[in-house]
Amino acid sequence: MMIKNKFFLSAAVVFVLITGCKKGIETDPVSIITSATFFKTQDDVAGALRGMYFQLRIPASSDLYFMSEGRSDILRGAAAGTLGFDRYYNNTLNVTNPGPNWLSLYTVINTANLILKYAPGISFTSENVKNNILAQAYTMRAFVYFSLVRTWGGVPIRTEPTEKYDPATIQVPRSSAEDVFKLIRQDLDQALSLYPDNAIDGTRSYWNKPAANALKGEVFLWTGKLMNGGEADFTTALAALNDAKGADVQLLPDYADIFSYTNKNNKEILMSVRFQLLDQAPNNYYTNMYIINFGGLPPAVQAVVGVQGGNGSVMQIRDEIRSQFTDDDQRRDATFYEVYDKDNKYYAAITTKGNGVVDGGARSFYTDVILYRLADVLLLIAEAKNALGQDPSPEINSVRQRAYGTNYPLHIFVNGSKESNDAAILKERLLELCTEGKRWWDLVRFDQAFNMVPTLKGKEADHYLLLFPIGQTIRSLEPLVTENPGWE
Repeated sequence: MMIKNKFFLSAAVVFVLITGCKKGIETDPVSIITSATFFKTQDDVAGALRGMYFQLRIPASSDLYFMSEGRSDILRGAAAGTLGFDRYYNNTLNVTNPGPNWLSLYTVINTANLILKYAPGISFTSENVKNNILAQAYTMRAFVYFSLVRTWGGVPIRTEPTEKYDPATIQVPRSSAEDVFKLIRQDLDQALSLYPDNAIDGTRSYWNKPAANALKGEVFLWTGKLMNGGEADFTTALAALNDAKGADVQLLPDYADIFSYTNKNNKEILMSVRFQLLDQAPNNYYTNMYIINFGGLPPAVQAVVGVQGGNGSVMQIRDEIRSQFTDDDQRRDATFYEVYDKDNKYYAAITTKGNGVVDGGARSFYTDVILYRLADVLLLIAEAKNALGQDPSPEINSVRQRAYGTNYPLHIFVNGSKESNDAAILKERLLELCTEGKRWWDLVRFDQAFNMVPTLKGKEADHYLLLFPIGQTIRSLEPLVTENPGWE
């Protein structure tokens, strides 16, 4: 997925520079290759599409994880320090140190907007090819806006590409969260009407109809629970998720195989962000969850750890989370490994789920970032069914049967009250999806953040903490954007 078209690197840079222009700079940016001269053929649009996915890999390498899980109950510090990541799991963000900003995400949106503007006027080999590309752009825009609105609430809506300096279109105030969700729904409706079939591409790293339906299901669960959508939204979510489940997907018998570098493209995945050696990709966030330069490991421990690497152990899964995995749950060893030194002294828990690949004696953290996979969809179905008063047992037990194997009879889920079912679903999502960037948003959606995140307990009155601060950097670049109340 390397970009071979210079325009898209230029477009990303131009967009960032434009949004950061001082008022006194009124000239249009100059580019040798412009959108007006570039978008002429189907190959040009295909290049733009590749560029869009390349751009997604930048926030997926780190920012999306800290937006979606960093502030949850998953993480704590580790032996090698914190590298400043403690501001997430200690919930000490502020306007001067707010965590991720949204520039890289709007760069992805800008490329989607370019495709949506120019592709309709270009001749393609078939309407299906054109429609599939348009559907992917609509889905990408919906996904990014969904990530933005869950993180910051109402955000600026940009549906036209930024192609030159024009203050009237570049400087945009925040729209309401309701309007952002309206756009997300419209984009998903457009996308789902355009996908020519229910197929998933061979790499499982491009948006497709089943993944768009998974996204739609999660969107409507969010609005059903948090924006008064109620039964109508839960019904829509359930239908979309069932459509996603009906695609060419299956639960892999071996949980660890889902994340193996040598088993990319496996049939549990609906959509992933690709990280691989040949693309010279950046290491992703798992690089902070391993160990480096730690000698004297017992042979049995060294055999599991293998080649050390990354930034060292600066983040690890909290003890209280690790203790919830039973020894007969195959997800335990495939998610983390507790490292003890030669004196049997605990050092850290490395994250085995994202250990990437060893090449030339060096470890690179190129585990794909999975956005949707079948087990996630099954548990979202269980959540939607429970919200509608239906029995979520089949989906929960499908996930547990894979997890516990021959010991599954000891872990069969039995339908109970809505409250007890929700608690079981939330815990199952923790065990199944730990470190995959789901937990914070799960806790918010289930209204459990203030109950389960240690650093948020007792702060229920400070509801603003469920959103991130926008921060001074973004507000200096976008003067029409206001700070989230409570963070001023």
